[in-house]
Amino acid sequence: MKNKATRLSIFDSFKTKGDELTGEAVRQRRIISHLAREKNSLLMTRTGISQNIAEKNKTAWKNVYSGVFRDLDEILIPMGIVEEAGRLPLKRGPKALQEKGIPFYHLTNKGFLVALSIDEVKNKNELLREFLSTDQMKDKGLEDSIRILLDISPNFVFFIFENYVKAHCNGKIKELLPFEILQLKQILGKNFGIQREMLEGFVSLSTSHRKNILSLLAKFG
Repeated sequence: MKNKATRLSIFDSFKTKGDELTGEAVRQRRIISHLAREKNSLLMTRTGISQNIAEKNKTAWKNVYSGVFRDLDEILIPMGIVEEAGRLPLKRGPKALQEKGIPFYHLTNKGFLVALSIDEVKNKNELLREFLSTDQMKDKGLEDSIRILLDISPNFVFFIFENYVKAHCNGKIKELLPFEILQLKQILGKNFGIQREMLEGFVSLSTSHRKNILSLLAKFG
């Protein structure tokens, strides 16, 4: 289990405020979601990330910079979720800094997996296809099934990833990668059983009864 210094906090909530996420959880989610969609290296530096978060918070970017710096250097990079992608040259400032340049960052394969678990990420379909192309699943059958489910039930697919990453954050899964069916079964065994029972029963119904069930489910949103 990860020690406190390197624990991912994206699902942490206030004990006295129900499901309201902590400031650290929100900030880490925004770092990950920003890197999940951004392609411009100028906007993938610590400053670029801080400016993006500050704009959403309607505050000065310098107010969030220290938190972003800490999340990257003490949590997201050590955990292998984010890594340095390169350095941008500087024309001004201290000579040593000009020679080293300013680092910019991107998500690793593990970072893609984490991004698939949070609501703030809006390009999940694209990320999932990119993740699947990296051979991070031991079970080819599982990979093929997820590709099919992505077309017919994307919300169910991302429900799987959310619970998988949440289990890792809670110490129930030691390593996120490779993505394995055995660990999924341990986490979602009961839920999968309910889904399977529902699906098997649904396909056996007459057309009129299927319409009745779909009508009922529609009332739940």
